[in-house]
Amino acid sequence: MSTITEISKTEFEVLDVLWLQHPATANEIIAKLNEKKEWHEKTVKTLLNRMVKKGAIGFEKQQRTYIYTPLLERDSYTLKESKSLIERMFSGKIAPLVAGFAKSDELSKEDISELKQLIDQWEQDNE
Repeated sequence: MSTITEISKTEFEVLDVLWLQHPATANEIIAKLNEKKEWHEKTVKTLLNRMVKKGAIGFEKQQRTYIYTPLLERDSYTLKESKSLIERMFSGKIAPLVAGFAKSDELSKEDISELKQLIDQWEQDNE
């Protein structure tokens, strides 16, 4: 899978649709995006072309239809973006991020349970 420099918020929304259902035509992508809010066909096609140029998605032409697929893996992209956010906002430290959510009551019991499990697993793997 490829690596790219920057994906805008709107490009990410299009990519998110492709991660959920691919391959997909532009019309299928537009229909899925329109389930949440109104998107103009021309806007989506412009975003698709921009993302092809960036290497985020690829396409195959079948007669007069373009069929798009993601070239980025969701997990690796979100990990890269998460690390970038933590580096920029928290000097590379995760604890202040989690502490901020905990202090503002943004963490649910489910979140806390998942974090405990992740920490337990990390400790077992790194002993």
